[in-house]
Amino acid sequence: MKASLFLPVPLVLLASCGSNPASQPSNPAAPIPVHTVTVTLQDWPSTYEASGTVRARTSANIASRVTGYVQQVTLQQGDRVAAGQTLVVLDTRDLDANYRRADVGVAEVNSAIPEADSAVAAAKASLDLARVTAKRIDELAAKKSVSNQEVDESNARLQSAQANYDMARAKRTELESRLEQATEERHAAAIMRDYGRIGAPFAGIVTAKTVNPGDLATTGAPLLTIERQDGYRLEAAVDESKLASVRSGQSVRYALDLPECAGESRVSEVVPAVDPASRSYIAKIDLPACTGLRSGMFGRVFFQLGSRNAIAVVSAAVTERGQLQSVFVAEGDSAHARLVTTGERSGDAVEILSGLNPGESLIAPVPPGLADGAKIAAITEARQ
Repeated sequence: MKASLFLPVPLVLLASCGSNPASQPSNPAAPIPVHTVTVTLQDWPSTYEASGTVRARTSANIASRVTGYVQQVTLQQGDRVAAGQTLVVLDTRDLDANYRRADVGVAEVNSAIPEADSAVAAAKASLDLARVTAKRIDELAAKKSVSNQEVDESNARLQSAQANYDMARAKRTELESRLEQATEERHAAAIMRDYGRIGAPFAGIVTAKTVNPGDLATTGAPLLTIERQDGYRLEAAVDESKLASVRSGQSVRYALDLPECAGESRVSEVVPAVDPASRSYIAKIDLPACTGLRSGMFGRVFFQLGSRNAIAVVSAAVTERGQLQSVFVAEGDSAHARLVTTGERSGDAVEILSGLNPGESLIAPVPPGLADGAKIAAITEARQ
């Protein structure tokens, strides 16, 4: 029979307790020093935001003045062109033929002019001779040396010579008129022929191209679009309710997809006609020169419409994580995170639409690593 060993319970407990080292109490974390401000209502600029599109101040749709097949297109979309540069060449064989016919007409009239001049000279000589002869006959008739028949015949020859001279001069005048008409027809044919070469009306950049060799260019149909690059403007659609608040010359801020091109400008023109579909009208804002500006870019315009009471805080007090914005509010000796909804920004300040109330203490700026519920020690207190 085996003997069992029993130990008193108190000794077992003592042995058990003696096997673990005595636990040491942990020291609480030191308070984080922070700067706080008191949230107050303040005057905040009332701003109306309108979206718009960048457009060139000067643009032209290039179209043909004649109908013809396209032989050559000398550029592509995005190319820069100089004033007068040939853009499109049309098949102008029929126009060339019209010009040649007009030129032949001018040559024919010119060739008939020397003959007409000779006829005038001959008629003038005959007229002079008839006048001299008639004068002599009249003198002899006064002396009763010639018969009345001879006097009548002399006068008839004089009248015939005068008529021939007048006719020769009329034909010469008619040739002058025909020459002027033929010259004008040749000039018109030359202009029509030149329409076969379509040039740039000004220096710029090709923004649209709808023509290719072999296409039939018809009168008035757009072939290309050219924009002058010496100036752009932002055309913003403004709600009709703001018509009385937006005026020419008004200073505005604008923002574009190119951050370096954002800035301030003035309203150059307000189109008072309201679009019945969108219930808006157009305000045009001239843009200063900026590299990279292109027609069609998206932009925003901010119109100052006065001021209102709002809660605004410095941007350093707002923490952004993705789509969420939060601030830290000092409550006693603790920091508590609170979600807020932000609105417009102005300089280094941001409007708070919801989440904060006047009189609360806001931590600004937010120290790195500050967490919800952390112990804090306020260093300064100011009014926001």
